[in-house]
Amino acid sequence: MADYDVIVVGAGNAALSAAVSARVSGASRVLVLEKAPEDRRGGNTHFSGGLLRYTFEDKEQAIALIPDVEKNYPEYRDGIDPYPAKAFREDIMKVTGGRSDPQLSDILINQSYPTVRWMQQMGIAMEPARSSGGEWAADESAIEGVRRGKGVRWQPGCVIRAVGQGKGLSKAWFASAEQKGVEVRYDACALRLTQAESGKVNGVIVREQDGIKALTAKAVVLGSGGFEANTEWRVRYLGGHWGAAKVRGCAFNHGDGLRMALELGALPFGDWRGCHATPISQDAPAYADPFMTDKTNRLSYVYGVMLNLEGKRFLDEGYDVHPMTYALYGGLILGQPEGQAYQIFDAKVVHLLEGRYATEQPVSGDTLQSLFDKIRINKEQALKTIREYNEAAGHGTFVPTKLDGMHTQGLTPPKTNWAQRLDKGPYVAYPVTGGITFTFGGLKINEHAQVIANHWKPLPGLFCCGEAVGGIFHGNYPAGTGLMAGAVFGRIAGASAAKVS
Repeated sequence: MADYDVIVVGAGNAALSAAVSARVSGASRVLVLEKAPEDRRGGNTHFSGGLLRYTFEDKEQAIALIPDVEKNYPEYRDGIDPYPAKAFREDIMKVTGGRSDPQLSDILINQSYPTVRWMQQMGIAMEPARSSGGEWAADESAIEGVRRGKGVRWQPGCVIRAVGQGKGLSKAWFASAEQKGVEVRYDACALRLTQAESGKVNGVIVREQDGIKALTAKAVVLGSGGFEANTEWRVRYLGGHWGAAKVRGCAFNHGDGLRMALELGALPFGDWRGCHATPISQDAPAYADPFMTDKTNRLSYVYGVMLNLEGKRFLDEGYDVHPMTYALYGGLILGQPEGQAYQIFDAKVVHLLEGRYATEQPVSGDTLQSLFDKIRINKEQALKTIREYNEAAGHGTFVPTKLDGMHTQGLTPPKTNWAQRLDKGPYVAYPVTGGITFTFGGLKINEHAQVIANHWKPLPGLFCCGEAVGGIFHGNYPAGTGLMAGAVFGRIAGASAAKVS
């Protein structure tokens, strides 16, 4: 008799979705292996903003997820718009260049709303995707919305998050797992998978504090994330400059689940050269602070310009709303000299910067000249860049709550939206770098979340969910899709694993 019905490797959103799903689907003995100690548990989920991108055809579906939302947030109904499946599909295909696996993306899109409802039933409370600073203030912007007057406009699809953001989501999943009788072992590092003579995966070799053990199971679910904390793999797959990237999430994600599955002949799939990388404060630690979580993010660049140390612009800051570009732009910053840049804003827009900017004191100057005197930048080139930008900018009307079409003319790179001139002091500069969150390359799975081997057939007894799944994201990523994909495929993987005899 196997020690467990289902063993889940990992303890983030996807893994705990799988564990809870397996339990409620009939598996009586479910074990979660968490590599981290208990006080560092939760994987990347702990460091996330808790945002969940999902489809809803009318506002009532969104409102139904949050009890008393209109009592506590009267601006919520007027600030959100329906986000149908067509819009979700267009967004994910836009940012991935049409390369997202159609089967997996369809499952993600079509199962997003039912999965959010299921999460709610499993004990995950939701709230509006509001500011990280607690209660609303008159000059405060929402993480995924913009305050205008007394109201807020949320970005399409980015209207809800877990109560307490990533910390709260992780805590709620652990509470749900405990309530349903899921066993969790901490400091439990999975070393390799075991197989029966038939080829069926039937357990995990695990290193715990008291030694190495062989644990058997009817099925195993890999929910242990990607390889963003593995410097050697980052250099190997992403490129040399990624060796210096700061890890803005879990320090324990070294690709263990991927390695174990590949050793059994699992099929690598998706964008192994791509990752989710975010503009973050240059002062952020090498590995994310468990207490600071995602507060080092710097995502209001759409309202200003970004200059590298040479004093040059290197991307279109206003190409789209930040939830559609930030996962790409962190990597572009890291590719600049010394992997650094500055976000420059003038006095007209500083009130629009999201609340996380308040965790840092910017460099300021009454004039651009005095500002550039205070930062490490090619001053002459920076002044020339801003002068050329101002000459090209200002075509259209500035509207911070939507793609406004206010653009530059004859400038490379262009700025497609929110291209106001920088001409009102005082000016501020925030030094930024690129922080890696998770990697896009992973394993091939089918609609049942079974891992596919390199002969294009399932590896019996092995399932996968979360950031270890390949094929959904390529090059870029729409905000809130990672947690949603983790929950969708975690739920599927757990239910599928519970059926294995």
